[in-house]
Amino acid sequence: MNTAALSADGALDGAHQKSEGVWHAAWRRFKADRVGLVSLVIVALFILLIALSGLGLVAKNWQVEAGVPNAPPTLLGPAPPQATGAIETPKGPNVDLSAVDPLAPRYKEWDEKAKEFQTTETVKAQTLPFGGDRLGRDVLQKAIKGTEISVFVGVAAAAVATLIGVLMGAFGGFFGGKVGDGLEWLYNVFESIPNILLIFAFAAVVGRGVESVVIILALTGWTGMYRQVRAEFIKHANRDYVRSAEAIGASSLSRMFKHILPNVSHVVLVRMGLLTVGFIKAEVILSYLGLGVRVDQVSWGTMLAEAQSELILGHWWQLAAATLFMAVFVTAFSLMADALRDALDPKLRGLE
Repeated sequence: MNTAALSADGALDGAHQKSEGVWHAAWRRFKADRVGLVSLVIVALFILLIALSGLGLVAKNWQVEAGVPNAPPTLLGPAPPQATGAIETPKGPNVDLSAVDPLAPRYKEWDEKAKEFQTTETVKAQTLPFGGDRLGRDVLQKAIKGTEISVFVGVAAAAVATLIGVLMGAFGGFFGGKVGDGLEWLYNVFESIPNILLIFAFAAVVGRGVESVVIILALTGWTGMYRQVRAEFIKHANRDYVRSAEAIGASSLSRMFKHILPNVSHVVLVRMGLLTVGFIKAEVILSYLGLGVRVDQVSWGTMLAEAQSELILGHWWQLAAATLFMAVFVTAFSLMADALRDALDPKLRGLE
């Protein structure tokens, strides 16, 4: 009697226990990956910096000439003064300056006006934390503002390309038939054209600007996502859990996006991470070639384009700042995407 009661109580307790959710289990596995967790913190710090820049709390004065032209980094100290090569004006009680220089009588008046202007003009710094560009703008503020634009372009373009690729791949892989053939024909059309030529063609039509770059990269970068998602949906469409969902009356959309998509989410996340990194590099190349952001905006690409001429003169700090910011973010984002892939991989769930 007691044994039967205990068995009944155990069955009731087991019925009330809920299995661990997919996302909860993935987060638990992700926290165990130290590299992935550190990468997530770095990416979160970059996102916070981008948000502060977008709100105008930091780097809002990136266009202000805060220092002298090509001001060196603070650690290097101010640059040594250079000779101007000016011709010394002859002086003496019997020297007629007007005979040497017709403008000499107005020099005193101009000197007084220059002193009045200097009292109201902001004194430019001889050094800046990360140095200055050829106009004296703070390279650190430019790098922060450039991070905002470059990362926004990469993430936004990857999100749009992922949305296009997932939808088209899901419908093409799940339904097949004429729907799959039509989408496959469109995919082959885009794949038959070299990617760089396709980007340049869209850039010539859409024009320059942040929104234009997002549209260009999204419309030319969805094909890889489509191919992988389509293959995954073809593989999962006839599996037992999808057939069981169909047997209990689940609709096609429910089976596609509630049952299959969570099981292929690791593929989508990894591909989206690769797209983000690739699109950031593509934006840098487009802006470097003058086809990206507008001239009144700054990105890592425009900084590298400006640094090309500065590097010849030995002014390396703008190149170093843009490269450092880009390398840290891209590396951290790639490692975070790999850790997410491992945490969401269905093959790893059965090993626990």
